[in-house]
Amino acid sequence: MIRLLTLVLFPLILLLSACSGEDSLERIEESGKLTVVSRNSPTTYYIDKGSPTGFEYTLVRMFADELGVELDIIPAFSLNDIFVALDRADADIAAAGLALTGERESAYPHSRPYYQLRPLVVYKAGSYRPRAIEDLDDMSIVVLAGSAHSRALEALAVGGFPDLNWQEIDEVDSMELLELVDSGEAELAVIDSNEFEVQQSLYPRLKVAFELGSAQDMVWYLPPESNNDALLLRINQFLARLQAEGELEQLREEHFGHSKTVSRIGSHTFSRNMARTLPQYQALIEQVAAEYQMDWPLLAAIAYQESHWNPLAESPTGVRGMMMLTAPTAREVGVADRLDPGQSLRGGARYYKQLKRRLPDDIFEPDRTYMALAAYNIGRGHLEDARLLTDRQGGDPHLWSDVMERLPLLQNSKYYQNLRHGYARGKEAVTYVQNIRHYRGILQWQDIARNKPRPPIDTGQYLPATLEKTSLKAL
Repeated sequence: MIRLLTLVLFPLILLLSACSGEDSLERIEESGKLTVVSRNSPTTYYIDKGSPTGFEYTLVRMFADELGVELDIIPAFSLNDIFVALDRADADIAAAGLALTGERESAYPHSRPYYQLRPLVVYKAGSYRPRAIEDLDDMSIVVLAGSAHSRALEALAVGGFPDLNWQEIDEVDSMELLELVDSGEAELAVIDSNEFEVQQSLYPRLKVAFELGSAQDMVWYLPPESNNDALLLRINQFLARLQAEGELEQLREEHFGHSKTVSRIGSHTFSRNMARTLPQYQALIEQVAAEYQMDWPLLAAIAYQESHWNPLAESPTGVRGMMMLTAPTAREVGVADRLDPGQSLRGGARYYKQLKRRLPDDIFEPDRTYMALAAYNIGRGHLEDARLLTDRQGGDPHLWSDVMERLPLLQNSKYYQNLRHGYARGKEAVTYVQNIRHYRGILQWQDIARNKPRPPIDTGQYLPATLEKTSLKAL
């Protein structure tokens, strides 16, 4: 009888000791390392020019800095792998653009929401556009395996739409879904709004048919069988502070704010020029960018915004060449022939670097780059007027997001008559910078996607094989 009681109680004792064991925040601080599992995508975490970046990466890096510890990222190659890592306690946090669902909420501790996602049904322009759930019957739909969208379709199939037909793609990046729709291998894809906005420009023929249900909260998840109370409190305090101080919105603007500035027609034109024109000049652009210590997608984006990569471009005002230099600017930067693509690129790069160097030392990246671009378009004097106006109105003249709001006011006599350099086409300067950010993002991600690592054949190569169980959880 005593032996039987021991056998019954022993697993319970182990479970209780696991749940009430070492505090995870104390362990993180003692080890000096925060381990986060994320997925490789343009909205979460990726490697750019040898350095990690992405919205989720930046956010968890800020949290690790606040804790005073190093950040260690575990890349996941499917959504299922993210939750396997949590189940095994291989990661302290899952920060991967994950929606809050009922199934997950009951299985995993989670943070307060810090973003909202809208589930979108995406189709190819020129094909049939469904406008409601009942129009989806018998259409071929693709979703990420284990995603909230997959669970939503399952619920709809059970709840009155038995003819729904979808395929689950075992990838971690929604780009694969957009590729299938764009190539005609699938009619529809269901993806999150932020991912579509960031990647749509690579697929300008794809459009939103309708929203599949209501918006969903994005949260971080924590391991289910750990003592996470103190860590969860710190996470929620961190996210609440960022939200209250506007840093969270600024971070979203930095990573996603440029994605809505270019029209679908403009995106289609850019996509066509990437395929037809850029290959003629990419090697030269990369060479010049290396000479001036710039990343080549930025130089290419400036050149595209200026001339659509046309070395013979000329405007009615007399600016000429791939970088559309004025005659005085060309003389200043030592360009003898503005129509020579090499000279034009070098002159434009030199001019941009001069403008950037002359900005006040207390303007930091990425705002420094954006303001240098604005000065390239509108001139240093008008940029300084906009910064002065920003300061007068209680904004921060060191932040592009604040200066961007005031630049259009340079077209209003109520404001420009009290500024040193007077009238300027400030709204055009904002569009100029945002377009370059957008084009640069497309070029960066296309380059990264082309060379991104593929998942290992055996998941044991990157997730410890300490636990055999796998469970499909919703995105």
